[in-house]
Amino acid sequence: MKTSVEIDYLRNLQTKVLSYNHVDAEVLKNQMQFYERLELKKGETLIAPGQFVKHFYYVARGCIYYYKLEEGEQKVLEFYTDDVFFTDLPAYVKETPSVHYLKATEETLVFAIKKSDAENSFTQSHQLERFGRLSMQEAFMKIFTRVERLSSKSNEERYLRLLEKRPDLFQRVPQYLIASYLGLTPVGLSKIRKRLGRG
Repeated sequence: MKTSVEIDYLRNLQTKVLSYNHVDAEVLKNQMQFYERLELKKGETLIAPGQFVKHFYYVARGCIYYYKLEEGEQKVLEFYTDDVFFTDLPAYVKETPSVHYLKATEETLVFAIKKSDAENSFTQSHQLERFGRLSMQEAFMKIFTRVERLSSKSNEERYLRLLEKRPDLFQRVPQYLIASYLGLTPVGLSKIRKRLGRG
């Protein structure tokens, strides 16, 4: 028996699917049965290096960060917050062990659909196939545009853009993770914030 809160989150998930393209109500309702609810505590790991990535995920509430370790240091690639789809796309698509982490920065609720279930639904419905393609393209573009910004924007420009586009991250995520995401050291981020009068 689903709680009213879970029903609300599933309704949000349906709305998110429909934001990509139209899906007939019965098809969409049937698709929802394949999503499994997962609750993560703060600091809990969803994916770690060496694991095969067999699910595509939706963040109902909370925050997941996607990172890798380079010489013992975390290199943050992306933050996934409320109402977005995500996965470790390279490992998911190529069906190879992950070299990344997906970890919760706060208590997080996600819904997960198995790759096999998703692909079966895509073969049965052109509407869902289109949704799948567009949602994966969006997940890829998040990483690609971040890499572009790192190479084309100054440190200050990247900081100001993040502050404008995703101000909630500064309340939800430790500063050292934000620094890593921006390609900065924590000291470098602190200097920019002080220079701009933001702490």
